[in-house]
Amino acid sequence: MSILADLNPAQQEAVRFGEGPLLILAGAGSGKTRVLTHRVAYLISQGVAPEEIILLTFTNKASEEMLRRITGTKPTGGTFHSFCARLLRRNNPDFVIFDEADQLDTIKQAMIAVGMDPRAVKPASVLHTISQAKNELIGPQEYADYARGDFQKMVVRVYLAYQQLLKKYKALDFDDLLIEAVKLLREQPEKRWRYVLVDEYQDTNKAQYEITKLLAKKYQNLTAVGDFSQSIYSWRGADYRNLLLLKQDFPGLKTINLEQNYRSTQIILDAANKVISKNKNHPILKLWTAKGGGEKIELYEADSETDEAKYVISQMKNNYSDYAVLYRTNAQSRVFEEAFLHAGVPYVLVGGTRFYERKEIKDVVCYLRLVMNPEDDVARKRAEKIGKGRLAKLEATGNKTIEILDSVLKSTGYIELFNPDDEEDLARLENIKELRSVAMEFPKLPEFLENIALTEREANRRRSSGSAVTLMTLHAAKGLEFKNVFMVGMEEGLFPHSRALMEPE
Repeated sequence: MSILADLNPAQQEAVRFGEGPLLILAGAGSGKTRVLTHRVAYLISQGVAPEEIILLTFTNKASEEMLRRITGTKPTGGTFHSFCARLLRRNNPDFVIFDEADQLDTIKQAMIAVGMDPRAVKPASVLHTISQAKNELIGPQEYADYARGDFQKMVVRVYLAYQQLLKKYKALDFDDLLIEAVKLLREQPEKRWRYVLVDEYQDTNKAQYEITKLLAKKYQNLTAVGDFSQSIYSWRGADYRNLLLLKQDFPGLKTINLEQNYRSTQIILDAANKVISKNKNHPILKLWTAKGGGEKIELYEADSETDEAKYVISQMKNNYSDYAVLYRTNAQSRVFEEAFLHAGVPYVLVGGTRFYERKEIKDVVCYLRLVMNPEDDVARKRAEKIGKGRLAKLEATGNKTIEILDSVLKSTGYIELFNPDDEEDLARLENIKELRSVAMEFPKLPEFLENIALTEREANRRRSSGSAVTLMTLHAAKGLEFKNVFMVGMEEGLFPHSRALMEPE
């Protein structure tokens, strides 16, 4: 049968699986997309109507790719959020969906309504906390029951006001789409979909897990594809333990492991297996490939981040698009951006803003420009937008750039704008920390500011449209392939990140 052609034995077993719950543990590069699409095709070939199949993914790109690969009549497909929106509109078409900007505006209104100043507490941090609660199916009243500390107690008041405003505007935010879908499915169980297939199951949060459980409740034909070791979104509510819950909620669950890798060499896989094997919290896949050995992994111990960047450049040939530099945090891009510019190496920064274009960096630099020249009206206007009260407190002491920078941060209280427990805020704090490391290289403030201006000028002049090195975080690189990869900043506190080292798991 052509549907099974070019599939390995484990893939064929997964595709041909019949009735009942199925968990496909699919290692990186093991062909899970092919297995999912071929399974849909196989079910249809066995007489299952396409409209009886639903395929849920996490991104529009993944959904479009899978549906594109399926010939003929397509099954129901889409992201969790798009599916929930369609489901809810069948019952109530008269609601709007608020995007992130709308949500932030509404949070600010809610904060003002309960007597809070949005300038004193960052609205994005409040919204993030509410979103985390919603992902756990925790409403305002329930959140109030276990709120501890001043911040959480403040969130309770804002949460209540925020939901009241959403109701007034006949609006749902992205998290509400999931919550309302859970409520609807509990009240009106769906029977139309006999087969429920879900991709990247390790990335599901509690609300999404509940949705899949409710959809598959009648027929028990759930196919979940995931990998414990590829769970990288816990900071936004994803919980790999949902894979473990499947055995509890779906008795008779069949598990099939996809361990043959089609992307890497055996040497790379052996190294990955060695690292992953240290995790004792969940089952581990042992990846292998028919490709054989491959080139050895090279380890270079640099004297500094600057030396590290110079080494990376020295290893590159002319076809720059063959190379990717991967790092844990966006703050680490700075040294490579500068080194590449000075060496004339074209690069593309994926999923981020150039270091000196990032908001917090431009904010701090505007303060420093005012220290050097109080008549700098452009810098003053930006500083006033940050807060006139902070600007009034601006004070610079010391002679060295780093001393001036630290005194500026302290006197303005700029650091206090960020909550280190918020993922986005933490990234901004890391960027400021990186700016401090640059300041240490330039004893005099004018030289420091001149270097920033010249670096930005060069970056603007050399915007690359041809062959270029890719700079990106490890999170952004998931699922991509490059001929040559440099993993930089492999040091304690960066990789694993200091926050990961503090987590119990």
